[in-house]
Amino acid sequence: MTTDTVRWGILATGGIAAAFTADLIDLPDAEVVAVASRTEVSAKAFADRFGIPRAYGDWAALAADEDIDVVYVATPHAAHRTAAGLCLEAGRNVLCEKAFTLNLREAEELVALAREHDRFLMEAMWMYCNPVIRRLKALVDDGAIGEVRTVQADFGLEGPFPPSHRLRDPAQGGGALLDLGVYPVSFAHLLLGAPSGIAAQAVLSAEGVDLQTALALSWDSGALAALHCSLVGGTGTTASVTGSRGRIDIPSGFFHPDRLVLHRDGRDPEEFAADPADGPRTTFRHEAREVMRALRAGETESPLVPLDGSLAVMRTLDTVRERIGVRYPGEEA
Repeated sequence: MTTDTVRWGILATGGIAAAFTADLIDLPDAEVVAVASRTEVSAKAFADRFGIPRAYGDWAALAADEDIDVVYVATPHAAHRTAAGLCLEAGRNVLCEKAFTLNLREAEELVALAREHDRFLMEAMWMYCNPVIRRLKALVDDGAIGEVRTVQADFGLEGPFPPSHRLRDPAQGGGALLDLGVYPVSFAHLLLGAPSGIAAQAVLSAEGVDLQTALALSWDSGALAALHCSLVGGTGTTASVTGSRGRIDIPSGFFHPDRLVLHRDGRDPEEFAADPADGPRTTFRHEAREVMRALRAGETESPLVPLDGSLAVMRTLDTVRERIGVRYPGEEA
C-alpha cells in the first residue's frame, strides 16, 4: 500500500466480476486499474465497459502487475486454486470468491501460500460482512436469545439448468452444494463453529453432481442445524437461529439480508433493518471496504472472514460430498 486509494485488479469477466466492479467504482477510495481474462478480447470489452486502463489476455500478466494492491478472483471455484495461487506467488493480495476452492486440500494450499508470502487472503463471503448479519452475530454472542439450540437455513434456485450448464458440470465443480449450500453451511459455522457430526442426503444428476442436498449438523453442545440447498426448486432463502430464550428470523435472502426480527420470550418482536445509506442489499461494498480496511491496517486476514473459518467450512463441505458421493475430476478416490 503506497496511497490511501486501494488499487484493484479484477481476474475474470463474468457476471459476479461485473457486479463487484460496478460497486467498486462507486467507492471514492478504490480504483480498478486492471482486468484479466483468458482472452484479450473479453478483457478489453470488460475494460471498455468500466473504464479500466489495462486489460490482459492472461492471468499471469495481471498477477505480475506491481501497480495492483489486491486482486479480486471471480472465476468459477474450480479455477480458484490456480488463479489465486498465481496472484499470491507473484506477491499480490487476494480476495477470492466463494466457495473458497473445490476442496480442503486446495484451500490449505492457498492459505499456506498467503502465509509464506505474507500476503492478505480472504474468501469473498460477503454474507459475513453484511451489517444485518453482523448485528445478528452480535445479538447471539451477547446472549439475546440464550444458548443456541437450532439453526435453519435454505438456498434453492428454481432452475431447471441444462446438463451443459456450469452448475451441472463436474469439471467446473458443479452442484448445489458448493454454489449455494456454502451459504447455509457458512451461516451455521458463523454461529456455532465447526460441527462435531455431519449427516447428508442428496439427489444427484446424471453427471454426478448434487441437484439438491439436505444436511443435518450437530455440535457437542446439543445444538443442531437443518440446512438445504437446491438447483431444482426455488426456496424462500430464509434462516432462523433459535436459542433457549428466543429466536432470530431472517425472512428472506438470508445471505444478503436487509432486516432481521428478534423474538424474545415475554416481549414484542423487534425488527432491525439495514441503514438505507448502506446501499441496496445486493451491494458488495461492505466486503470491499473490509478488504481495504485490512490492507491499510497491514493485516494479512480479516477478523470478519478468518482463514481458519474458511478452512473449517471447506472441511465440512468435503465431508458432505463424501457422504453424498460427489467427487470432482482429479480428486483422489
